Amino acid sequence: MLSFLEKKRVYFVFIFSTFSVSAPSLSSSQRDHACYVKISLKNLEVFSLENRSSGSDADGVCVFKCLVNGDTECCRVGRESILITLGYNSALLWFQSHSEYSTFSNALERYRKQKKEYSVFSQRTEAASAAQYFQFYGCISQQQNMLQDFVRTATYHRAILQNHTDFKDKVVLDVGCGSGILSFFAVQAGARKVYAVEASSVAQYAEVLVKNNNLSDKITVLSGKIEEISLPETVDVIISEPMGYMLFNERMLESYLHSKKWLKSNGMMFPTSSDIHLAPFSDEQLYNEHYSRANFWYQQSFYGVNLSSLRGAAVDEYFRQPIVDTFDIRILMAQTIKYTVNFIEAKEEDLHRVEIPFMFHMMQSGLIHGLAFWFDVAFVGSLVTVWLSTAPTEPLTHWYQVRCLLQTPLFAKEGETLSGKVLFVANKRQSYDIQIVAIVNQTGFKSGNVLDLKNPFFRYA
Repeated sequence: MLSFLEKKRVYFVFIFSTFSVSAPSLSSSQRDHACYVKISLKNLEVFSLENRSSGSDADGVCVFKCLVNGDTECCRVGRESILITLGYNSALLWFQSHSEYSTFSNALERYRKQKKEYSVFSQRTEAASAAQYFQFYGCISQQQNMLQDFVRTATYHRAILQNHTDFKDKVVLDVGCGSGILSFFAVQAGARKVYAVEASSVAQYAEVLVKNNNLSDKITVLSGKIEEISLPETVDVIISEPMGYMLFNERMLESYLHSKKWLKSNGMMFPTSSDIHLAPFSDEQLYNEHYSRANFWYQQSFYGVNLSSLRGAAVDEYFRQPIVDTFDIRILMAQTIKYTVNFIEAKEEDLHRVEIPFMFHMMQSGLIHGLAFWFDVAFVGSLVTVWLSTAPTEPLTHWYQVRCLLQTPLFAKEGETLSGKVLFVANKRQSYDIQIVAIVNQTGFKSGNVLDLKNPFFRYA
């Protein structure tokens, strides 16, 4: 037997080297202070058997769970104990004999050293980028920032609740659940079961909210990436908030599309589709402001050092930055065009390279300083279609709008046409390199730029 210490309470623990087994048969006196462990290549779980009837095959209540891999944090304590840590939670397994300690320790080490299987996510993402990304979204402050985006949260609430027939008695998958807010909305709409998947450490806070709202029977929080976790069943509806700046940033849309492997053939997705809009704009103040940011490097005696040789490199770097802010629509010089992504039909590989050709008919004369972008998403339900828009004509969201400057402004007259393309090429930093080529057809004047969506300039106050 093993002993398990949690909050000064001692339990007896039984260990099984299998992923799914029923709890051992115990006398009622043993069961009052008992737990057991299930360990496998993927997980280590500790279950309390307290209040479990002797004839039941249920696992009991899971009091601790962690992934078992090379990143599992554990250490030996004394001669016969192992401390395992998951975020802010720790479990101390205390063995009654050194031989039992050795048996468990060897099994744990064996699973930790198993050759790592690289998921689709791992193959497309640099480890450093993933670590930074999940650390960022593991912060409560960032979750609060998104929850307090009234347009975002209220629109999702309306889309789900007004299409309650699509959720009534259904099984729902929430991809990248964060605090779990969309999972709660699904339950409010009548969902029978929600699987809330979250890869960052905020998953532990989602579990706290589920428990404190007495919804543990309805919502199951699964800690891990959607590309790596397993569900016990297929789902009727997938919900998620996978949009980044310029729609594509962070590449979570691919995870959203990947989750369709769990969707029934007639299943629904909320959101269902998205439109990215673009239009040429004229903003001399912005262009000059962006250019002048490099003037710092024009100094020839900065504490006695000549910096001017780096001004050109600074200008190039600043112009590679998409500008995140908002603007007056009067700066737009032509009607917008849009590019649609249908999440029901699209595949992950469709988003590895996205090419958007354009042809704009100029509605006014002047200098074209770049292209402006924003997006809308549609929630197509059985009862109503709800739109979430980040357009400059709509109330502001935490996505704002994004503008990409041309390296050299183009002059065009009213009635002339501006043609070209925008090419998004996915990279392993969970973002995109953006290539823009534009030409005024009547004069042949041509310009363009290459931008790094991973490194935007946040211009808003």
